[in-house]
Amino acid sequence: MLLDSNIIIYMAEPGYDSMKRFIGGQKTVASVVSRIEVLGYHRLTSHSREKLENAFRVLSVLPVSDPIIERAIALRQQRRMSLGDALIAATALEHGLKLATANTNDFNWIEGLDVVNPVVR
Repeated sequence: MLLDSNIIIYMAEPGYDSMKRFIGGQKTVASVVSRIEVLGYHRLTSHSREKLENAFRVLSVLPVSDPIIERAIALRQQRRMSLGDALIAATALEHGLKLATANTNDFNWIEGLDVVNPVVR
C-alpha cells in the first residue's frame, strides 16, 4: 500500500489510533514525492521533523521512474491535478499498489487505481 503524504503526516501525530492499526497491518511504502512534500514543509518544527524522518527511515521510498513520469503525464492530460498527486497516483498504478489517502476525491476518478481512506475506517 502506497501512503499519500497526508497519511504519513497523520501517522506522526497523536490520535488516529484506528488508522494506525489499519496501516500497521499492511505492507506500506511511500513515494519520494511524499518525502519531499512532507519533509520540505517550511513550517515543520524540529520535533515534527524528527518524527517524520523516523517514519521515512522505516518506509521503503519508491523513486520516480520513466514509466511513472509517462503515467503522470497521461493523468495530467485527462484532468487538472497537482504534479505531486499525479506522480503519487502514477507510482501506485505502476507498482500495482493501493493508495491510502485522506483525499480520496483527488484520486477516485483514476481508472485502475484502488483508493482507500484509512482515516475513516
